[in-house]
Amino acid sequence: MERVALITGASRGLGAELAGFLAKQGYHLVITARGAEALEKAAQSLRKFGSQVIATPGDVSEPEHRADLAEAAKSLGRLDLLINNASNLGLSPLPPLADYPTDSIEQVMKVNLLAPLGLVQSTLPLLKSSGGMVINISSDAAVGGYPGWGAYGASKAALELVSLTLANELREDGVAVVSVDPGDMRTLMHQDAFPGEDISDRALPKATLPFWAWLLGQPRMVVTGQRYQAQSDRWEVAA
Repeated sequence: MERVALITGASRGLGAELAGFLAKQGYHLVITARGAEALEKAAQSLRKFGSQVIATPGDVSEPEHRADLAEAAKSLGRLDLLINNASNLGLSPLPPLADYPTDSIEQVMKVNLLAPLGLVQSTLPLLKSSGGMVINISSDAAVGGYPGWGAYGASKAALELVSLTLANELREDGVAVVSVDPGDMRTLMHQDAFPGEDISDRALPKATLPFWAWLLGQPRMVVTGQRYQAQSDRWEVAA
């Protein structure tokens, strides 16, 4: 059976790693990121695995772009997996929340919270038809209350509540929703959070692949509503 995944923020980092992993599993892909050149380069690499790949550059915070992504998935006939990976770190260096410009916080919320919810809304008919799964990428900042991470952490905390609420609301429709904290990784966004610092001790995104293989091997309605840590020593299904 052919399967289709839509991945945001797919030109680099975790998104690119997940796109490659799924292409190797036979998924056809809709991928997006803001940089058109980097996205097309990623698409060309993914097509080597024999997958159909639709690369649609744009900003997920824009409703028109989300509509385009939903149409791209529709053109492939179904949607089994929506991975909301694109994220906005916010200002760098990370300022204290008490000094954070509210217009910058608003933009973080648009990308990290409203865009994932908007994509679920745009693609829900396809997800219902395929009995699909939504994976919202979160962070330990959602629960840590770390100094400087207030805007980003608040957006991810809200995303986790949205994920759980959607899981409860969509269970009867056969659509699963989970949130995943991938852990600290050696990515450009993580480097932006620590400008000038050495982050070579962080794991590369490929270190999370055992988790993704495990998660996608579970019955979807058994894991729905759960929050997972991809770099944990073990993962469990719901009791």
